[in-house]
Amino acid sequence: LSAEISSIPPNVIEPFISQPLVIEAEAHENVPRIIATQEDRVYIGQGDTAFVRGITDASVVKWHVFRPGKPLKDPETGNIIGHEAFFLGNAELLQPGEPAVIRIRSAKEEIGRGDRLVPAPPSNIIAYVPHEPTEKISGRIMSIYGGVDEAGRHSVISINRGSAQGLEVGHVVALYRNRVSEGYDDDGRRVSTPIPEERYALAFVFRIFEKVVYALVMESSKPVIVGDAVRNP
Repeated sequence: LSAEISSIPPNVIEPFISQPLVIEAEAHENVPRIIATQEDRVYIGQGDTAFVRGITDASVVKWHVFRPGKPLKDPETGNIIGHEAFFLGNAELLQPGEPAVIRIRSAKEEIGRGDRLVPAPPSNIIAYVPHEPTEKISGRIMSIYGGVDEAGRHSVISINRGSAQGLEVGHVVALYRNRVSEGYDDDGRRVSTPIPEERYALAFVFRIFEKVVYALVMESSKPVIVGDAVRNP
């Protein structure tokens, strides 16, 4: 397996390591959110203050600010298992309370009322060692990061399986496609012919949640499409 997958480019995945990527469905409505901004501005940026409802743990000082994105819908069940989190910046707790006072330490995008917060995780150095999953994995690609319809090498994809199914950082999974060929028979009637399933790519799991993982497409012989199958390599 190690001979099949190239080295992991740190510059590609580093932006995704500490930033929130998904808020799982159960926590989506319960995270702290900004209810007012400095001088009632529509948007604020680096150095500005904001007021937040829902910070119950005053010991957490460093926070990430995000905006909920589109729901992640399981292609197999149709259930919403999380929401993508669009990272906006970093904040620091200045004064606990209800509401609490925060200061924006860095802003990637404009921040405003209704944007939400999650605790910033500690900075950990992770050794990425590609290895095959020990459990049987069978899932689907849910989305391609960035909202595009197709992806290629070094794109980030979300998969509708997570730690609950035994996936962990470093697992390598294979992407498969089932295709049906459309055409006409000798009598001019339209027919559909299933084509044997084809393995066309390898992806490297680098971020884990309970029901969702994010993986980096490492090798691909054709475009990656939402809904394609994900299984053991």
